[in-house]
Amino acid sequence: MKNILCVGLVVAASLTALAADESDEHKALQGLWIPAKAELGGQAMADAVLKTISLKLTKKEYEVLVAGAPDNGTWMIDSAVKPKGMTITGVKGPNAGKTFPAIYELKGDTLRICYDLSGAKRPTEFKSLAGTKLYLVTYHRKKE
Repeated sequence: MKNILCVGLVVAASLTALAADESDEHKALQGLWIPAKAELGGQAMADAVLKTISLKLTKKEYEVLVAGAPDNGTWMIDSAVKPKGMTITGVKGPNAGKTFPAIYELKGDTLRICYDLSGAKRPTEFKSLAGTKLYLVTYHRKKE
């Protein structure tokens, strides 16, 4: 009986995750994003660097290009929490095997994400403070 209950809970959790993956919010995040501004540890990134970066979100995968070098992995959202949460997991490239908790905000064709590049915990606000590994980026959707 215990095993049946465990299997039922796993199936229910899987179906809930699948439903979350198919949400309108999840679909709205998909596409090609170009950073307009970014800060890492409270320091603004140079425009010259930003121009070399792009983020592509598909149904379950992401690809970041930095000066043509790819970083690939998976992403999922938790739009039920405030601020909305995101988890990024590197699969190939410089972040393979790393998980980055993040928060996000989507307004039209503008996407703000605050990542904790230390992997320690999900940020609670959209700030990148000196002495941290908080990476705050404002992206604009690129029309394909």
